[in-house]
Order: sequence, then C-alpha cells, then structure tokens
Amino acid sequence: MRKPLAAALFALVITGAGAAPAVAAPDASAASPGKSAQSGTAVTDVVDSATSLVNGVLAGPSIQAVNFAGTVSLSNCSGSVVRMPDSEDNDPALVMTNGHCLESGFPEPGEVVVDQASTRTFGLLNSAGTRVGTLRASKIAYGTMTDTDMALYQLTTTYAQIKSSYGIDALVYDTAHPTAGTPITVVSGYWKRTYSCSVDGFAYRLKEGDWTWKDSIRYTSACNTIGGTSGSPVLNNATGKVVGVNNTGNEDGESCTVNNPCEVDANGTVTVRQGINYAQETWHVPSCFGVDNKLDLDADGCVLPKP
Repeated sequence: MRKPLAAALFALVITGAGAAPAVAAPDASAASPGKSAQSGTAVTDVVDSATSLVNGVLAGPSIQAVNFAGTVSLSNCSGSVVRMPDSEDNDPALVMTNGHCLESGFPEPGEVVVDQASTRTFGLLNSAGTRVGTLRASKIAYGTMTDTDMALYQLTTTYAQIKSSYGIDALVYDTAHPTAGTPITVVSGYWKRTYSCSVDGFAYRLKEGDWTWKDSIRYTSACNTIGGTSGSPVLNNATGKVVGVNNTGNEDGESCTVNNPCEVDANGTVTVRQGINYAQETWHVPSCFGVDNKLDLDADGCVLPKP
C-alpha cells in the first residue's frame, strides 16, 4: 500500500500486471517513502505516457452484474460514492477509500480522523469507466488505519444532485457479513479495471508494519490487484452491493512488514501468503451513520474505532 506511482508503473511495464501489490499510488502530499512527480516536469510526462500505456494494456471487460458506475478516481487511489441502505436522496453523498489514501498521510496506529476539513476532488466514472464529472469533498467524515483501513469523505453534493447531473447512483453497502466462496469484483476507478475472483476466507488479524486490521477479507489468487487499486470497492457479483474496500497484498513473501502483510490467527500463529491480496469488511459501516449521513460512533452496533 506504499509503492509510489512511478515505481508501480515501471514494474507494470517491465514485468506485467502481477508484479505489484494491491497498494496506493501515493501522491506528493502523502506521508510515504516515495513521492510522485510534480506536474509540469519531464518525469510527469513519462509517467503520464506510461499510465496511458498501462491503462490500455490492463483494461479488461467487467462482468455483467458489475460496472464502473459510481466509482471514482483519486490522485493516488481508487474509491466509490457510497450510501447506507437507509440514506435519503437529499443526504450529502459520501466517498469511500482507504485510510492510507488520505491526503494528510497514513494515520498512526490508534489514530482516528473525524470531521476534518477537506477540499479533495474525485473523478466520477460512468458504467463504461469514462470520467463524467468532478466531485468535491467538504470534509473527511472518518478515517483510520486501526482495526480497518478506511476513509469516508463527505461531499458538497447530495445523492440526488449527482443523479440529476450525471445519471449515476451511489453504491449501497451490504449489511451482511461476507461469506467464503462468494464471487466478488474489485472495481478500480484509478486504473479503470476490474478484478474478479471469490472470497477465499478471512484473516482473524492482518498485520502490516505498525498496523493491524481485524477480520480481513482474503481473495482467491485471481484478484491480483496492483498499485493504485487501494480504496476500490469490493462488490458482491450477485447483488452489486459493497462488501469491502480493497487495501493491500503480500508482495515479496516477507512476514508482517510494509507491503507484506501476514495473517495472525486467534492462537497467534502467523501465516504468510505471498501474492495474495486483501480487503477490509464494510458490513458494519452503516451502523455508525444516522440521519443525514451523520457519523455517530456511539450508535448501537457501531464498532469502528473512536478517536
């Protein structure tokens, strides 16, 4: 989740799509070991050209039940416009991505960001993966890398306004815990590419560097997600509902290090699965949002970490 975009692109062009993990492509504002090129430089031109090339190489057809409508591209990650099952059309819309995709950098273990002002923009995609508009945040409603790796931005527009302007509906959260064997698709707005596989199982604890996540979704090997897919919604193929948010994968076979998460079971046994990628569950998110899509971390059933 930390490989810079330029490095990810180089790995893709040289060795192919399977060479990079399911990580963010950090921009210059992200607190990461690498920085992306500044606009207007020769390096940027090379990266832009490589991006176009890789987009063409990686673009693949989506399955019948799933398309790009409602997904978004960020400067360094993927994301989606999401709503709770009981959200109203006139509620301010929300965009979901990873906590490690925040423009302020990676939250520290135990850190929870709530109601932080933001003017970040998102490229809204239609069903074909074409960018049709730009959405703007008013704030980071919630963001953390503790127990989960998730961020939710509140937008300056409502669901009804997005529907009226672009004819696009938000993706809806599934409130049921995902089950092993369920066919799923990871939909990347950054790359405009989909990855189809199944839920292989769940990691009791997934540890990467200083961070630990609970009850993570493990993909079967077909979802060989890459840099820039961080924050992509994970959709149940049968329903089109959101069951998770894509966030990481074990790149080098190392144990519990950055870019090499390990699984830790209830007995403390550590398992490393090189080349396998993961997502964080989202079934519990609606319990933490009430009327007008307002965050309520004290609501019954809300298990998201508090500040």
